[in-house]
Amino acid sequence: MRLAAALILAPILAMATPYDGTYRQTANAECALVGADGGSLKIEEGIFYGVEMECRMTRPVQVVDMDATLYTMRCSGNDQIWTERAMVMNDAQDEGGIIMMWDGYAFRYSRCEDPS
Repeated sequence: MRLAAALILAPILAMATPYDGTYRQTANAECALVGADGGSLKIEEGIFYGVEMECRMTRPVQVVDMDATLYTMRCSGNDQIWTERAMVMNDAQDEGGIIMMWDGYAFRYSRCEDPS
């Protein structure tokens, strides 16, 4: 019983998502410049790094009959903290790319080449 309680109360460990990678904000974005205008975005171990903000991707829910996951995004940036829902899916037209949807907005991102 104590072990079960400890597991429930234990902090959530950072876990990789199927969308981990670095993505271009625009076609000519600088992939090495993560989190800045004109640069790239990154998803790594359950954290989305956007422009001057980052979000912990929590409570993943697989979307039925879609290659997509709905997340609760716990975000911080510019001295603010907020929570929103976002859906991330693989882009069927751009191998390695993703589509990210927030309430009322959808973004298509191409994957940056792995520098190694």
